[in-house]
Amino acid sequence: MRAPSLTRKVSMREITPGYIADHIRRVLKDGGSAPHSEEVQHFFKEEIESRGWYTAELRKFAVRFRRSIARERGMDFLVQVADQLFSGQILEEKVMAVLLLEKQTRELGDNEFQLFASWLDRVSSWADHDALAHYLLAPMVATRPARCRQVFLWAKSPNRWRRRAACVALIRGARERLFFPQIVRLSNQFLQDEDDMVQKGLGWLLRETAKADPKRTVPYLIKIRQNAPRLVLRTACETLPAASRMRILQ
Repeated sequence: MRAPSLTRKVSMREITPGYIADHIRRVLKDGGSAPHSEEVQHFFKEEIESRGWYTAELRKFAVRFRRSIARERGMDFLVQVADQLFSGQILEEKVMAVLLLEKQTRELGDNEFQLFASWLDRVSSWADHDALAHYLLAPMVATRPARCRQVFLWAKSPNRWRRRAACVALIRGARERLFFPQIVRLSNQFLQDEDDMVQKGLGWLLRETAKADPKRTVPYLIKIRQNAPRLVLRTACETLPAASRMRILQ
């Protein structure tokens, strides 16, 4: 599927981010698969609205549109289109918003970071949450560690998705062996959190930390094993050698 030129049918002066977002919504609706949208629902406890796109095809579509929009209208315009798309309830629209920007995070600054953080209040499911937190927020935190301070504000939020984002937003840095003290502090804060989405996010973060830095992470997991939820520990141990898993889970 080829992304059309933004100059077709309307003049450049008439084109707005809302116009492009609406066009993308129509393409997503027309190009979806009703049977696959029913299959997608099986991955969620809550009811979601899906057009039935496969991620690989959606990413190809996003790349074509990203190039066209950025070339003809610029990065600020692209961010505004993404902001429009992430405002709805359709899963593919929100994922599309993230995919339009996922390779552009080094070109974006603090204003965009705050905008993306505000999207956490629009999250409908773990899927649009993890797309946002993992592909936009996490690389921006890793690129500028001072943004890590924002993570601890999210960690205090009553919003489960902000608390989960506090974990997921540190994963890119964890893979680069960054933020270990902050990860320990965050983990200690969440050991009593009973929300399964937060527990899964913390387990994911600790798993990536253990893969990148097992010498420091395994002793920490042993230290918290009596207090940590089993879901967190099981997830954190998934890639560790059997002997280490046994020590942590016994």
